[in-house]
Amino acid sequence: MSLKRKIALTLSISFSILLGIVMVIIYILFNDFRREEFKARFVQRLEFTSHFILKSKDFEEEAPVFFNENSDNVLLNEKILIFNASKELIYSTIKDQKVTWDAKLLSELDRKKAVYTEKTFPEIYAAKRNINGENYYIITSAYDTNGKSKLAYLKYLLITAYIASTLLIGFFSYYFMGKFLHPLEQLNQEVSEITAHKLTTQIPVNNSKDEISILAQSFNTMIVRLNDVFQSQKDFTASASHEIRTPITRIAFQIENLIKLEEHSPTTLMGLQQMLRDVFLLSDLTNSLLLLTKFDKENIQTIYEEVRIDEVIFESFDRLKKSFPNLKMDFNISEKSTEDALLTIGGVQSLLVIVFVNLLKNAAIYSDNEEVDILLDEDNSNITIDVISFGNTIPEKEQSRLFDAFTRGNNSQNISGSGLGLRIVKRILEYHGADILYSSPSEKSNKFTVIFAK
Repeated sequence: MSLKRKIALTLSISFSILLGIVMVIIYILFNDFRREEFKARFVQRLEFTSHFILKSKDFEEEAPVFFNENSDNVLLNEKILIFNASKELIYSTIKDQKVTWDAKLLSELDRKKAVYTEKTFPEIYAAKRNINGENYYIITSAYDTNGKSKLAYLKYLLITAYIASTLLIGFFSYYFMGKFLHPLEQLNQEVSEITAHKLTTQIPVNNSKDEISILAQSFNTMIVRLNDVFQSQKDFTASASHEIRTPITRIAFQIENLIKLEEHSPTTLMGLQQMLRDVFLLSDLTNSLLLLTKFDKENIQTIYEEVRIDEVIFESFDRLKKSFPNLKMDFNISEKSTEDALLTIGGVQSLLVIVFVNLLKNAAIYSDNEEVDILLDEDNSNITIDVISFGNTIPEKEQSRLFDAFTRGNNSQNISGSGLGLRIVKRILEYHGADILYSSPSEKSNKFTVIFAK
């Protein structure tokens, strides 16, 4: 998830939670206000009834007329029950219906003097009053239809406002985060276009003096420093490789001339041949480093050409024969390959030759018989090359570090080498989007599998 979406989502969720809490508090407070208001109307009605009883000369005769004339002035669907000191019902506004009441409520009035409950429907307010020296129990019930309606309407408004506000804040958060982070996206785009061959590119810096501008300035400073280090390293590698090639070529020429002389003992001749082999290996390593300094992963595809992989393998074999004249290669194309297989890939032939020179050289050095089997297979999606030799295998615990620089396995003891060959192979294949795997199908069998995607 992008930073813009994360910030927008975080703001939306935080706002939604806060708004939800506020709206719940509003709803609870309004419900409390409704309840207290309705209770106050109950008290007002009960006091009104108490005052009537106090002023009435003949309560039972005047009550029907009084309550009929004053019904629903304060409470909706009001029902009033009046009991005497003996808790006998002396008057009820309920007509044509059986009158029932809760005797426990009357007993509770002896202790509390007033009871209000909203758990029942309708709601009830009851009180005990002493009027003209006599105790009366007055129970009033009514529906708070108006208050409940307002509460339901408020609930609807709050839910609607919550949903609308959440959607709006989500939209505006995403929109404004996009505006605020647009300079950061531009910075990211500029940075992504910088490669090893574009280290001199400077990122545009605004004069806003905000954090993004400061980051861009710091990045430009870092780019300048990296470019200085990279150029120094590249120049040193190229210069050193050029300078080393000349004496290496001279040494190889002189050793070859010495070998041609027939005045050496077998021991001396063997030593000279080993020296010449080492010189050739050093020359190959120098050429590999020199070629690698010319390319990087970003720009190498611009110089791709159609390369026949079988021609690359034979060229590598011919080049290696100078160092290993006894090396033998058995080259085969799998019967599973498609009939229209072209054996071509896009790449740089000079670099691919280095790959197979190193693989064939390893087969020559570490095999028991200086023989290597090549099996090439092509299908609709890949070209696979198996390089198989027979000799001491690489322990499983060392296979994970096989392609690291300066790594040499136990099977390389007493054999000269730099430990860079397979690392260079891995780097070149990465440039070509290819993979390389090592396996040991059987005892004394080493297989390197190179896979090129078509």
